[in-house]
Amino acid sequence: MLRAMMSNNRPALLLGLFRGLRPLRLQQLRIPPELRVAVLAPHPDDFDAIAVTLRHFRDNGNSLHLAVATGGASGVESGFLGAIDDAAKAGLREAEQRASCRLFGLPENNLSFLHLAEDAAGQPTDSTENFVVVRDWLVEQRPDLVFLPHGNDTNAGHRRIYAFFRRSAEAGQLTLVACLNRDPKTLAMRDDLITPFGPAEAAWKGELLRCHQSQHQRNLHTRGHGFDDRILNVNRQFAAALGCGAEFAETFELEGRIPGLPPAAARP
Repeated sequence: MLRAMMSNNRPALLLGLFRGLRPLRLQQLRIPPELRVAVLAPHPDDFDAIAVTLRHFRDNGNSLHLAVATGGASGVESGFLGAIDDAAKAGLREAEQRASCRLFGLPENNLSFLHLAEDAAGQPTDSTENFVVVRDWLVEQRPDLVFLPHGNDTNAGHRRIYAFFRRSAEAGQLTLVACLNRDPKTLAMRDDLITPFGPAEAAWKGELLRCHQSQHQRNLHTRGHGFDDRILNVNRQFAAALGCGAEFAETFELEGRIPGLPPAAARP
């Protein structure tokens, strides 16, 4: 009975995210624990970039599932931990993601690796086969909320997975809200939803990010600071810009595909 009521009320519950003054604060929203949450990560580590927000849903009792689209071998320096070829590098990154998910507390059965076909640059190819894999995973999950990086991004993998997501939502006639997160390569976006957080949560998030040792080492070599600082510096910058009263904030643009939501409001 509860499940049937939840199914009937889902559009109204999701429409609530498109009301109120922006930015909405996640901690001030009443999120029913019955809502299903999915994370569509173009690469290993995209989950950890929004870990504080995802922990909120975990602690709220929401079902949380992660799909990692590609192996991300192109992000590993040649020879790191002995990895030379793409298969070895992708294996390292998968192991890093599994380690971070264990630390986060995500059940192993809730983590999927889609292994999409990649081009020479290590990005998912724009192919029917890849689209079908993404679509089938989303249709199987039937999520209410989907987290993924914003499509207005210099990273080709982020743009392509966003495009697959949009096509999948339409093809599967899914009722959902996409929460498109800001990361260091996002060009521009609205800040519709924010998750402010403080130093203790930042330290926990930094530990998760450092599970991705290959990315941490590459950032130290190429940028002079670690992967943890790269992500947390963006969180710090936009917390200050939004004046949210916290040292850090994860920020999201909302995009809805909901009956009753006018097209003009889908990107409020």
